[in-house]
Amino acid sequence: MTFYDTKGLPNPDRIRIAFKEKGVFDQIKVVQVNLWEGEHRTEGFRKINPNATVPLIVLKDGTAISESTAITEYIDHQFEGVNLTGRSAEQRAVIHMMQRRGEQKIVDAIGAYFHHATIGFGPEVEGKQNKEWGQLHYEKTLQGMRYFNDVLKSNKYIAGDIFSMADITVFTGLNFSETFPKVMIPKDCNALLEWRNRMFERPSCIDSKEQMNLV
Repeated sequence: MTFYDTKGLPNPDRIRIAFKEKGVFDQIKVVQVNLWEGEHRTEGFRKINPNATVPLIVLKDGTAISESTAITEYIDHQFEGVNLTGRSAEQRAVIHMMQRRGEQKIVDAIGAYFHHATIGFGPEVEGKQNKEWGQLHYEKTLQGMRYFNDVLKSNKYIAGDIFSMADITVFTGLNFSETFPKVMIPKDCNALLEWRNRMFERPSCIDSKEQMNLV
């Protein structure tokens, strides 16, 4: 299996952590895609993924799977180890619900701010920007942080009592937020900060902190 990755971006980071939670990352061929240089928009990459996005996995038979949630579902069902997507119907529903909220309130929101209100990947890659739209999503990101802080006041993890892909989504979104556009978690979001510190202690997430320090 080949994993097309871009270190430091939330969606590829989600897949890297999922592989590590399953204990199979060392078995995966990893290809780094430089988005700053537009490698994802080349003809060669578009032949594999017409959407020109990472993450992407390509199976031994040539099947290409993109979209982070779809890839995580595949990983969770293909490999033994920590369950990431839930076992019962209720668990799966709640995990998917909270995972989607993590995308909307953190990953997508900070992504819009990064692409529209900062230099992003640079003018050659970004094209037309809308700073007002970006600034709106800066505020949405902070609202999202406070939302998940409230969730974690009564939950051990994002989707309840068990670690799941919802935690991975919010975790990688927050890491990206602090690393590139420099939008920090408010200091009074104690529950969110405590949860994040616990996440950094997971073997699958340890190198995330080291990676942030290198940028």
